[in-house]
Amino acid sequence: MGHDVTSGRLVVLADGEAIARHMAEWLTELALAKTDGPFVVALSGGSTPKRLYEILGSAEYATRFPWARTHLFFGDERFVPPSDPASNYAMTQAALLSHVAIPPAQVHPMPTDGDPVQAAARYQGELQALYGATELQPGRPLFDVVLLGLGDNGHTASLFPRQPVLQERRLWVSTCVPDDAPHTRLTLTYPAIHSSRHVVFMLAGAAKRDVFARVRAGDPVEPASHITTEGGLTWLVDKAAAGV
Repeated sequence: MGHDVTSGRLVVLADGEAIARHMAEWLTELALAKTDGPFVVALSGGSTPKRLYEILGSAEYATRFPWARTHLFFGDERFVPPSDPASNYAMTQAALLSHVAIPPAQVHPMPTDGDPVQAAARYQGELQALYGATELQPGRPLFDVVLLGLGDNGHTASLFPRQPVLQERRLWVSTCVPDDAPHTRLTLTYPAIHSSRHVVFMLAGAAKRDVFARVRAGDPVEPASHITTEGGLTWLVDKAAAGV
């Protein structure tokens, strides 16, 4: 199969709350349906994902979701202490992890201590250990689901414009030092994101309308335009972002 940002499915919903609720139900059903191994998700930061995590941490989903066989990774992280307000892990811990019975060893925060390049290598090692191989194999996805957002400058995960990480085709995890945003970052690379059964972009708000239109059209200047998956790609977009 395989899809990119231009061929992926577009689902337009009322607002960010509707996106989060739709995603919570879809993700739960997908996780329950997978019984031939762990359910592996790469989480995203941002306000719409935060609401998704709050819903998944609510009583309705906390007991339904198969947390015991789920592994949670992160698509990117700012190189700040895990307690920092800018940390995607800190947000996820407060919104989701503190409310569900997921085994601690199955939550994989990106390391943010020491040297960033070495931290990226350590995280790649964690992914390789779960995957059971050091090379990505077509037809054997690393992730069941990769959640992504979209920045006004066309970035997704921490694949920022003009940065060397956009050219990375070998590593699964690398570093990025944006020239238009604070903090050194760790991020999944294009090859790691490609090795997925599902990639889902979630975007809400009129501020996303222009950049969404550019990426959906495949504008090569935008880093997010180069996202591909060997599985299915879905855009969950609210009416304001879709311009309808």
